[in-house]
Amino acid sequence: MQHRPAWAPDEVDIELPSAARMYDYYLGGSHNFAADRALAEQAIRHWPDLPYMARANRAFLHRSIAVLSELGVDQYLDLGSGIPTNGNVHDVARSLNPAARTVYVDADLVAVAHSAALLTGVPGTAVVHADLRDPQAILADPVLNGCLDLSRPVAVLLLSVLPFIRDEDDPGAVVDAFHDATVPGSYLVVSHGTNDYSPERANRAAGVYSNAANSLTLRSREDVARLMGAYELIPPGLTDMINWRPDPHADPDPLGGDVARYSFYAAVGRRG
Repeated sequence: MQHRPAWAPDEVDIELPSAARMYDYYLGGSHNFAADRALAEQAIRHWPDLPYMARANRAFLHRSIAVLSELGVDQYLDLGSGIPTNGNVHDVARSLNPAARTVYVDADLVAVAHSAALLTGVPGTAVVHADLRDPQAILADPVLNGCLDLSRPVAVLLLSVLPFIRDEDDPGAVVDAFHDATVPGSYLVVSHGTNDYSPERANRAAGVYSNAANSLTLRSREDVARLMGAYELIPPGLTDMINWRPDPHADPDPLGGDVARYSFYAAVGRRG
């Protein structure tokens, strides 16, 4: 049996791997348990580039916030926000606009506990413990509504989280619920893993998650486009994640710009 760290909430089953804590491990974080690390290493054996993919996803998040800030967005709803690490949404957003407000939402208790600790005393921020599959509960949450003004444009962030909503749980309905709850001029930011490029290897890596609390569903470019169908995509549209407005000043790509090794799509859409 694993030793329970002092920071682990009592309600957390430390023997059951979590996608949020596995992602934390890919990013080099320390808020994960032995079971998370073991399953993450199993996934990495199938797809050794997973840590690079996680970092590229983080870089896309930063680039998209910079673009949204230029477009005048000052409210962010980060769904499936995960465990805090360097360059959180509120850090980036407030560095560009000190008045920016951010609400983090996650179902993982470790992610929520660490977010709450990080945000203590930080103005314009809040964290909500909720399941993304229940958007109405999230939208009605008094903590969210005490921080964000849904009568004004909001950027809804779904970074590498839609793969953890199974087809039978209707991810399209989840996206539509947040579309309908936000006003025109709001935005949706999506990144999503795919098996379009290397189906056998990708599906083996995804299959590892059947042993975690959150199974993983990879989707095609057409599937992701359908999920964002209610939004008008801003240039360059739905594209490979590393090619979505790349930073010309960034360090050389560690995978040589090989989109097949990343196997991630990304897009930002505007609600009309």
